[in-house]
Parts: sequence; structure tokens; C-alpha cells
Amino acid sequence: MCRWLAYGGPLLPLQELLFKPKNSLIRQSLSATRGVVPTNGDGVGWYGEHASPGIFRDTLPAWNDANLRSLAEQISARLFFAHVRASTGSSTSRENCHPFRRGKFLFMHNGAIGGFARIRRAIERLIPDEIYRDRIGTTDSEAFFLLACGNGLEDDVPGAFQRTVRQVLSVMDEAGVTEPFHMASAVSDGSSIYALRYSNDARSPSLYYATGSKIETRDAAVYFAPGDDAVLVLSEPLDEAKEGWIEIPEAHMLQAAGGATRILAFEP
Repeated sequence: MCRWLAYGGPLLPLQELLFKPKNSLIRQSLSATRGVVPTNGDGVGWYGEHASPGIFRDTLPAWNDANLRSLAEQISARLFFAHVRASTGSSTSRENCHPFRRGKFLFMHNGAIGGFARIRRAIERLIPDEIYRDRIGTTDSEAFFLLACGNGLEDDVPGAFQRTVRQVLSVMDEAGVTEPFHMASAVSDGSSIYALRYSNDARSPSLYYATGSKIETRDAAVYFAPGDDAVLVLSEPLDEAKEGWIEIPEAHMLQAAGGATRILAFEP
């Protein structure tokens, strides 16, 4: 399984969450505590002074990536994504590493479209031609993202996700795919974060969140000051504290924007 986190809030150095916590994403890259597949790539995406986000992706595992450590020391952002990848069948290449970027949007994903090798052409045919031209990798994650872009992601994120999941499940059903659809994904336009946990067998990848007026790491533990200005969404907690981390239920979507966080039921 892949591991990822999404942060939105006051300006924060990337290293504060990527390297300092006891169960940081970098530690998860080395040995994910809830995963069984070795990781083989990493990536970060962040919003700075431009509408389009910056990205850094590499096939090196995050724990062995000196470039990522240097970037995380130097870059601070009010909204950023970070992802460590475990391949679900596609080749190991920079183009297949998360997060994916198109225009102002960032997208990352943990999970898999069941039977994707069998239904890849059918899925890709649903992507509008003007959007399919942006496909540079071979993953089911990127295909889902581009399909969501074609389903109105820019105007209505929840609606685009509903339409896209419904289409994918329909293609799987028509092809007689028995492997499950699993998704824990996040998307952002630079001002809002949406995170979805959904599957068709009630066994979605884990997903948690926490909020506070600010987030900081001390002695390898993560602290959240009272308030709602910052939100952290992630595959698994960054430390062993029981309080503070809230699990997002199966078939629910988190929406975070402007200091407000909501959890809504998701039904495609």
C-alpha cells in the first residue's frame, strides 16, 4: 500500500511533517506499519506563489532521497501533499510517482482499480481527448484523476468523484472484474483539500485526520494547538498518541477549506 499526507494551514516547513515525527512519512517509506508492499518512489507537491503547484517526484525511496530532505528543509507552504508509492502493477518510473498535477490541481491515491490491466483501455476511452493528452504515465491513479477532470473536477469536486467512481465501477462490472476497487485519495485546487475513503467491499485503505490552530513536532510527537486553522489528512498517524487522530469512516469524504472541516457520506 502507498502512504500519503495532505496539509493545509499556516505556513509550515515540509520537514516538520515529513521527517520529524516518530512515524513520519519517511519512516513509513522504510517500513509502513500497516502495509505489506515495499515502497519504490516518492513525491511532494506544494502551492507557493503561483496558481499551479510545484512538484518533485523520484523513483528513489523517500528514506534514501537526499534531494527530498534538502527540499523539505528549504520549502515552507500553506498547502502541500506528500506521497510514498508502492506499485500495484505499473512500472517504476518518475511519471508514475504521485502526486499528479494538472493545471491548479494536485491528486494522489492509495489503493487500486480492480482488474485495471483488463479494463485499462475501456477506462481511458472515457477520458476526453483534450485531457487524455496530459496522460504521461501508466497508472490507474493517473487515469482516475484525468477521468475526474473530465467529469467536472474544477467546478464540483464531490460530484466529479461520484461520477468517476460510478463510471469505473460500471466498467469493472461489465468486464466481470472480481478484484475490489479500493481508494483513499486526496485532491486540492490550492485552497481546499478533499479526501475520499471508499471501496466496493468495505475494506478501504486507512485514512485519518486532525485539526488545530497550528501543528508542530516536538520530541518526535505531533502537537495540535486548539483551533481549526490547520488540517492534516494522512494514511496513518504520525505518532502513537491515541487522542487527536480521527479516523475517516468508510464511504466518506473530508472537505477542508477556510478553517472548516466537514465529513460527508459518499455514495456514487
